Amino acid sequence: MIGPYIVQGVQMCLVLVAAPLLTGLVRKAKARLQRRRGADVLQPYRDLLRLIRKETVIAENASWLFRVAPYLIFAATWVAAALVPTFATFLPFSWAADLIAIVGLLATARFFLSLAGLDIGTSFGGIGASREVMIAAVAEPAMLMIVFTLALHAHATQLSTIAQALGLPAVGVQVSLALVLVALILVALAENARIPVDNPATHLELTMVHEAMVLEYSGRHLAMIELATMLKLLLYISLIGTVFVPFGLARQGAPIAAYAWGMLFYAAKLAAGGVLLAISESAIAKMRVFRVPQFLGAALMLGFLATLLLFVARGS
Repeated sequence: MIGPYIVQGVQMCLVLVAAPLLTGLVRKAKARLQRRRGADVLQPYRDLLRLIRKETVIAENASWLFRVAPYLIFAATWVAAALVPTFATFLPFSWAADLIAIVGLLATARFFLSLAGLDIGTSFGGIGASREVMIAAVAEPAMLMIVFTLALHAHATQLSTIAQALGLPAVGVQVSLALVLVALILVALAENARIPVDNPATHLELTMVHEAMVLEYSGRHLAMIELATMLKLLLYISLIGTVFVPFGLARQGAPIAAYAWGMLFYAAKLAAGGVLLAISESAIAKMRVFRVPQFLGAALMLGFLATLLLFVARGS
């Protein structure tokens, strides 16, 4: 038997190590779908190492917030990603793995990223920050409706409890859960600035959201922000896998073999999520920025409809 705190530490390190690999897998899959060779799946690790070794260039009018924001963004995102159960549930920090707490941590990271984009006073930073806030104004209510629906199903907002409740055979296939799944996917695409909301591979003024806020960063500061972005993508794929595919999760105190199987199941979930993301981004085009509120409005309505259907089903 492995100590619970050791397993918790392994989970925290696992998400940190797996995040660049997931990003590399998505890029490689997209390249192969577009009949390109593409970079190696390990290229994100090399990019981060190169950025860490580079000199940091900071504008003269940058305040202390501009220097501190990358570390705050990385810390908040890493904590949020580490709280999501990956291969084991009911670990020592599971009491903090609350969906509302995770939404709050992500909102904190977004808040500091927007402030950092505005701090220098450049036009690109202002455009990116304003678009980020516009997206968050609809994405966060949609996410809270998703949390509310899941809490009604599991009678809790703790992720370990939700995974256990939704993994029971009695749950079966429910329309409300299907609507919540679609809504969560839409929110995940918007929160991670992926197609059709944003294209992370371009630097065009009319399209970029996230990239516009980090154009002034370089060196280790940019490495922290890029790693936080990778962690955020892993967080949402892990969240979808934990809630809607709650299989292969080992409980605290399980033998080593159960933890090993949990890691294999988690790797399969990440690989499937990365490939599906690459397929969707290769099949659809980016939408106009001003259509994003309608896109997220659909997620909000799906979450609200899922809650309404749940109440109707229980009332009958």
